[in-house]
Amino acid sequence: MTDAVAVNELLEQLGYAQAGTATTAARIQTWGDDSSSAAYVADADGNLLGLVAVHICPFFQLAGSSGRIVALVVSDHARGQGIGGQLVAAAESFAASRGCARMEVTSADRRQDAHTFYRHRGYLDQTGTSSRFLRDLSGTAH
Repeated sequence: MTDAVAVNELLEQLGYAQAGTATTAARIQTWGDDSSSAAYVADADGNLLGLVAVHICPFFQLAGSSGRIVALVVSDHARGQGIGGQLVAAAESFAASRGCARMEVTSADRRQDAHTFYRHRGYLDQTGTSSRFLRDLSGTAH
């Protein structure tokens, strides 16, 4: 449960309010049980400094799979120390070990520092070549 408290704090720094530690602990367990997903943390002396969550998704239209960073956050007080790069490297290693042909990540338009971070690591900006569309399914009958 201690991990869930620290993860909640990090996710809230990223701008995602959390429902509580029990919900986060269940999410951590779900990710741990899913062989196509992984979450890695950086810690120093028991203090959680950052986390990355990665998921493998097989292509339908092509052979192979893609790795997707679904969450990456480094604590406000630990940024600029190389932690984010180490976490991305762990996510990329996980994806590569499962035969992924590429990695992808989505970053909010307002996070210009994150965009620079990803570009610096060889990620190509797809702005203008692809778009992201979302639809909320809560309350929708299936």
